[in-house]
Amino acid sequence: MISKNQIKYIKSLHSKITRNEEKKFLVEWKKSLIELLNSDFRIEKLIISQDFYNENIALISRYNFEIIKENEITNLSTYKTNTDWIAVIYQKENIKLNNNNEIILVLDNIKDPWNLGTIIRIADFYSIKKIIASNNTCEFYNPKVISRTMGSFSRISIYYTNLEDYLKNEQFPIYWSFLSWEDLHKTKFEKSWFLVIWNESNWISKEIEKIVTKKITISKPWNAESLNAWVACWIIVDNIFRNIK
Repeated sequence: MISKNQIKYIKSLHSKITRNEEKKFLVEWKKSLIELLNSDFRIEKLIISQDFYNENIALISRYNFEIIKENEITNLSTYKTNTDWIAVIYQKENIKLNNNNEIILVLDNIKDPWNLGTIIRIADFYSIKKIIASNNTCEFYNPKVISRTMGSFSRISIYYTNLEDYLKNEQFPIYWSFLSWEDLHKTKFEKSWFLVIWNESNWISKEIEKIVTKKITISKPWNAESLNAWVACWIIVDNIFRNIK
């Protein structure tokens, strides 16, 4: 039976403040389990139901786990439909990521956790392994971000930093998308570059705008004003991979 202190501790990880203090976070989405167990994230503990244990003995037997009732899992979870499992995971250090002749996404002021989670999933789909995020971008370990990635969080490295300081001395092209610049379908892309995705509700920061080396746009046959950040990211990345040199 799970103790009152454990209940209090796990529930405290719903809060960003506690996650930052403890350097831990929760994974709760059922489809993320295999990705999590095959990743290099350190698992402190698994909280699981009896049925889930019976179905996944081979996967979880080597980890520290505790079996509790399904309604207790729901009570601990940030998702009220979760009856299967919760994992308490150690966060990774915020370590600088360098461009080693690869493609890297740069996120400027992406506030919505659903946007961030989906962008991470898109990056994973196209084998983009690194993301550089501004300090005012949504927290990577937010439960909504983690669940939205559908397990892709386990294969992506993210580094939070001052973007101007990070990018100003980079030698690789830095692309930025808006509505009225060079059509991305006509742009010749290098094999290594940075792509800046920004908050559609706010203009890109002036410091980053000065550093950008190429301004591109998604050509539009209709009159929609703008696209959601993750939608724009998806369209741009897909077209870039089709046209890369």
